Amino acid sequence: MIQVPDFNDVTAARARIAGHAVVTPLINNAELDRRTGGRILCKAENMQHVGAFKFRGAYNRLCMIPEADRARGVVACSSGNHAQGVAEAARLLGMSATIVMPADSPRLKLERTERSGAKIVRYDRASEDREAIANAIAAETGATFVHPYDDAGIIAGQGTLGAEMVEQAQAMGLMPDLVLVSAAGGGMASGVALALEAMAPECELHTVEPAGFDDYARSLLAEERQFNATSSGSICDALLANGPGKIGFEIMRRRASAGLVISDDEALQAVAFAFHELKQVVEPGGAAALAAVLSGKIDVAGKTVGVVLSGGNIDPDMLVNALRPR
Repeated sequence: MIQVPDFNDVTAARARIAGHAVVTPLINNAELDRRTGGRILCKAENMQHVGAFKFRGAYNRLCMIPEADRARGVVACSSGNHAQGVAEAARLLGMSATIVMPADSPRLKLERTERSGAKIVRYDRASEDREAIANAIAAETGATFVHPYDDAGIIAGQGTLGAEMVEQAQAMGLMPDLVLVSAAGGGMASGVALALEAMAPECELHTVEPAGFDDYARSLLAEERQFNATSSGSICDALLANGPGKIGFEIMRRRASAGLVISDDEALQAVAFAFHELKQVVEPGGAAALAAVLSGKIDVAGKTVGVVLSGGNIDPDMLVNALRPR
């Protein structure tokens, strides 16, 4: 039987990460409101430690490891943002970390993971099973395996950003009607779902995914987990999970509304908008929710909408490409 977290776990996670994770700003921008007709509130998780929301879940989960087990370290698998989150959390907590990463991960994410002191084991995402590699390392070393999204502690940690978002909106005299989050395996989406369920029960929650990797949208429609046919083929490298995690989907199937799908070009346009108008550096996968709003994937006119900018770890060449006139 799987362990499904609840809002109490999110509250406990907030206490663990307090003073360690950044309380990221909630940004409202007049031009974004003008273009969309809504009141758009962007949660800038690109300003979180390691440049992505993943630090929240990683720090919370590593804090939950018993002291007696910490000397054996942790092992994780990730295309980059979870890798950096686990590596930095491990550094702060004095633990060793081994991260299984795709050989084609953005250079910036590889460099930052190593900078936090982690050992990187590269694999071919098209032909090798990253979880099998990570589990083999954990079995050999006794390290704790920290899954990027199918883990109750990870989900609860990511849920802290949803709780912050609601509180920040309330401080502005607002309550979100909709919240849009990018989704891969669904750790952040399901964590945010827990926060909204308790703090904004009338608010709709929508996942946003790149075309060809819309496993969450299809899963919510089918009411059972669906999986992607391939593991590569989008510039949104942070959103290329095989399918929804078991734990998160148990939460999302009762809480989420229809999933939304964007193109790579729409993601790049959102990266450019964030740079020019919001003055924020966001990676393509991190801009997916913003892309859905800008491209009209959902009607936001007259509504208050929370949008998570989930990460900003973009290689310079990709940013230059996004900023080219289209």
